[in-house]
Amino acid sequence: MTSPTPDAPALDAPALDAPARRTATVLVGMSIGEAVRRDELLRTAAAQQASIAFLQQADPSLSAELTRLADAGAGTVVLIGVRLAATGPAQSWLRRIAAHWWRERTGHRPEILVATRLADSPDAVAAAAAATRPVTGGEPGLTSAAWEDVTGHRHQVLVCRGPRCTALGAEEALRALVRQLAEHGLGDDDVLVTQTGCQFPCNQAPVVSVQPDDVWYGGIDPAAAGRIVTEHLAGGRPVESHRLPRHRSEPAGRPDS
Repeated sequence: MTSPTPDAPALDAPALDAPARRTATVLVGMSIGEAVRRDELLRTAAAQQASIAFLQQADPSLSAELTRLADAGAGTVVLIGVRLAATGPAQSWLRRIAAHWWRERTGHRPEILVATRLADSPDAVAAAAAATRPVTGGEPGLTSAAWEDVTGHRHQVLVCRGPRCTALGAEEALRALVRQLAEHGLGDDDVLVTQTGCQFPCNQAPVVSVQPDDVWYGGIDPAAAGRIVTEHLAGGRPVESHRLPRHRSEPAGRPDS
């Protein structure tokens, strides 16, 4: 699933012509939350004379931005992970992806310094940049025995982060959903929460769907998100007050039964 990735202005890629730019800084969006708040990330990057990249669901990817900077002759690249959303990959994934690129890179490889903690707001970026650790190439790779099998979760909750859902409060609903799951002791092996691009129907935003139950909800605010956890995911009863009609089409050419 994809999220909107509008054409980026020149601010995405500061030049490295001047000697002062031999050290480059990149603000790395960790989740889809930063992808849908791209303009905010760009403004923050401008204040830091930095470029931006994303770990997932938006461009430029971190690997692509590292390649651009290396090809431009950067001697050092400082990576600062930014997570503005309620959920997203841990900081360790920033190091894993950067180290994978570093090991695979042929030709000039700049020194890569990774901030030791994530910035959870634009104001926290400067503080996060104060403490960094170099990438050595010995970091864990992109595979692990723990990630071999499909998880045993009973439900997967798909939270729409398309433009309308995001504008109408999907982030707040997601935060409430995550809090309630934690309060009920439900982890990823019980309920897997996934943020998605546009799911439709946009007029019902914010939209949340629960699989494999094939239950769709609309107008989900924090209170409704809490009820989905308590009544549906924990209690087994869909929340009828927010449930949307679902009419499934039959495959074309299917013979009459």
